[in-house]
Amino acid sequence: MPSERTERLRAWDGATAPLITPSLLDCDFAEVGREIARLEAAGVAALHLDVMDGHFVPNLSYGPPVVADWRAVTDLPFDAHLMISNPAEYLDAFVDAGADSLLVHAEVVRKPADLLRQIRDRGCRAGLVINPPTPWTAVEPYLDQLDSVLVMSVMPGFGGQRFQETVLEKVRAIRAARPGLRIAIDGGINARTADQATEAGATQLVVGSATYRADGNYAASLGEVAEAARRGLQRGGAAPGRAGAPPAV
Repeated sequence: MPSERTERLRAWDGATAPLITPSLLDCDFAEVGREIARLEAAGVAALHLDVMDGHFVPNLSYGPPVVADWRAVTDLPFDAHLMISNPAEYLDAFVDAGADSLLVHAEVVRKPADLLRQIRDRGCRAGLVINPPTPWTAVEPYLDQLDSVLVMSVMPGFGGQRFQETVLEKVRAIRAARPGLRIAIDGGINARTADQATEAGATQLVVGSATYRADGNYAASLGEVAEAARRGLQRGGAAPGRAGAPPAV
């Protein structure tokens, strides 16, 4: 029988673009179980986990024990964004807690090939992240070793920031360099900016504060983002399809 992680990875790899992944950072942490249930009811394909250490970014969030608690209440894939200075030291802890995809910053892992291999050897998907000032060429040598690239459209650490359109040139460059790669974008994504991101070539959108409507109708808020994202895909010349496949390595 396939393992639970195998089933989640099949769902992750087979997700269609535009893949909308809400971040739990802006949810009601006093009611996380209820929030996850609402997101599941809204039909999301995966959850984005913002892990912050107070060193690499000026904020703290949560660690592996919390992720393990969340894993106990949902079968949704976890896409864990490690905004931490020493991701190699916590790789096993996050995998054991239930993360299905680990994203590490190119700014802290200067030669990431070994770490990417370790993540994949543990049965997870592996990705690199670049902040707005970081050129896309920081990930260029590793594109064939990646399951995804996450382009930050704000400086990481806090939600509710304004989308920086200048990062879209990096999305276009990465899309041209490896057409089949899953490209995610994170920061200021909402119904007004989603189409710009997908037109440039993003296939996964991380949605934070725009997810959590006061009335609890997350299907409506995320549906608005998805509709805008589909318009962007069409303008960019791509029809909705798979959001990206694992590399053949």
